[in-house]
Amino acid sequence: MTIQTNKENGILTIEFNRLERKNAITGAMYQTMADALKDADQDPAVRAVLITGKPEIFTAGNDLDDFLNNVGEGAMTEDRPVFQFMRALEGCTKPVVAAVAGAAVGIGTTMLMHCDLVYAADNAKFSMPFTQLGLCPEFASSLLVAQTAGYTRAAEKLMLGEAFSAQEAFEMGIVARVLPAAELLAFAQAQAAKLVALPAASIRATKALMKRPRAAVVAETMGVENKQFSAMLVGPEAKEAFTAFFQKRKPDFSKFD
Repeated sequence: MTIQTNKENGILTIEFNRLERKNAITGAMYQTMADALKDADQDPAVRAVLITGKPEIFTAGNDLDDFLNNVGEGAMTEDRPVFQFMRALEGCTKPVVAAVAGAAVGIGTTMLMHCDLVYAADNAKFSMPFTQLGLCPEFASSLLVAQTAGYTRAAEKLMLGEAFSAQEAFEMGIVARVLPAAELLAFAQAQAAKLVALPAASIRATKALMKRPRAAVVAETMGVENKQFSAMLVGPEAKEAFTAFFQKRKPDFSKFD
């Protein structure tokens, strides 16, 4: 299974399990995660969600082969699996804990903005390389990264798309704590267990109240970004970026305005 799910002791664990492809995410994997989150939100036995990867890597982001094979008429509509997953994650009423080790590329970083407790191993590396692919930010990252880290630091990460360390992610407020890699998963599991032991209604109410001021603008931003992302995906810059990626060469954007 490329996504492993497990319900135990009140915790739904969603684990990326495709190490041979650096946990790159396919449409089918997004659908599995979306369905698991929707189910957990309706299951009274689930009181917390934990999202994790492997000690070597969280996720390399979208599987580009799968992604490009599914780009076509209607492929970027809001009913596609990735949008279902991100909507389910943003709308989950249960607390969501994330444990990140190794690289968290693209949506691997974007999704953390929609989690509640985010912990990173000291080997974690974050990046949002959308501009390097001729694209733009996705799933409200243009809003949430700036709100979390401040405009100038967000601009550096989103415009340049360069990787940054777990310590810098902590300083930016993207992660709550940095731990030795060997301690990360156990710590995140213990934090999820603490949430399970607390009154479920109190946890849900606290999360809802904290997210209430941003809910409408997040939904609106996700829609605006999706339209821009869709248009840029079929543009010449993205075509050059993806062609260069598969040809293992540096893209040349000098000919584009």
